[in-house]
Amino acid sequence: MTRYVVLIAYSRSEWEGASEETRDYYFAAHDAFSAYVAQHGTEHGSGALADPERATTVRREGRARDGELVVTSGPFAEAVEHVGGYYDVELPDLDHAVAAASLLPSAYTVEIRPTITIT
Repeated sequence: MTRYVVLIAYSRSEWEGASEETRDYYFAAHDAFSAYVAQHGTEHGSGALADPERATTVRREGRARDGELVVTSGPFAEAVEHVGGYYDVELPDLDHAVAAASLLPSAYTVEIRPTITIT
C-alpha cells in the first residue's frame, strides 16, 4: 500500500455559479471517490480549504536560514485555479489512485502525490 495526497484544484467561479444540480453532481462524485477508496484502501483524512485570500505565506528573505522572516497575507501566487481541498489516502498503487481521482468532477485538476518517509 502507498499513501497519497490527492490535491484538488478548481476555479472558484465555477462553484460559485454552479446550479443545484451541478452541486449535487459534485457531492455525489466525492461520495463515489470515498466509496472507492474505502473498498480498496483507507482514507486517512480530507478537507476543504478556505479561499486563497485567507492564506498566509511565510518565507525567508533571500532563502537563507538567517534571512529575515517575511509573512504576507494571501496566496503564494496568483492563479485562476487554486487548491481547494485534499484527500489523504492509502491505496495499493498509483493505478488505484488514478482510478479514484477519475471519479472526482471533471472540472477539477487533480494532482496525486505519494508521500515519503524522511529518515
